[in-house]
Amino acid sequence: MSPLPLPPVAEPFQLPFHYGALHHIGIDWLTEAEPVRDLLAKHHPALTAATFDGRALVSLNYQLYFAQYAFGGGVTQEIEYNVIAFPTAQADRIPELTYAQYAQGWDQTKLLGIARIHVVCDNPYAITAGRELYAEPKYPGWFEVDLPSLNGPAGETWTVHCKAAEVSGDDTLVREDRKLLSLTAELDGLTATPANNTPITGYGTDTAGRALAGPMNVYQPYRWYDLSAPHHTDRVRLVHAPDSDLGRGIHQLLGDTRATGAWTYQSPPVAAHNRPYYLSSQR
Repeated sequence: MSPLPLPPVAEPFQLPFHYGALHHIGIDWLTEAEPVRDLLAKHHPALTAATFDGRALVSLNYQLYFAQYAFGGGVTQEIEYNVIAFPTAQADRIPELTYAQYAQGWDQTKLLGIARIHVVCDNPYAITAGRELYAEPKYPGWFEVDLPSLNGPAGETWTVHCKAAEVSGDDTLVREDRKLLSLTAELDGLTATPANNTPITGYGTDTAGRALAGPMNVYQPYRWYDLSAPHHTDRVRLVHAPDSDLGRGIHQLLGDTRATGAWTYQSPPVAAHNRPYYLSSQR
């Protein structure tokens, strides 16, 4: 077989794309395999859904990230609805893992990746980049969030509300009131395990039907939380709009399935502006 050419990089984009800061949470659900296989075949026919003890794995992940450009800076938020999958042609390279082993990064082939089904994003530039560079099924939305922060109250609860939006002719995001989903993860009091689970391989299928893989490196470990114990049932709450494509997709695969794990990453601060103090008026 002759070597494959690299996919083109559309102007004006440059790769790799460098993140200046990243705040990231993912929630995983183990669910019935057959509906996942059927959905994946429609979106990504070159991929096969991974299974862990006979269950397929579906993931929702929210990202808040900063990027520095030549013209200044930009802040982007997005949420992805993914199926954990691998290239069918490389099935003989996939290790046999439990979900917990996968979540902690035991798959050193990194072929177990995220096959994107829906990606909602609040940055028109990032929407175009995702579509053209990585064949992401990306469309506009906007977010209201309440996240763990050194500049806010202490705690490990993440709340993300995602609402619909459109992009106008001048590439401006036009917000709508229609809610697409709400996700709350109460991770307070739980012990996290360091997880060396990157690079995360993201899979897409372009308009010509060609499968693409784009790895994303994160330079520190994630924190993985095991939610499989029965007393963690109410830690994660997910509400979705039944009349949206995203909501129908979530209902089709998840139903009343409860979350089995969560993973988070927050970039460390690089500077701190300290509390002021008074200067004496006396010499």
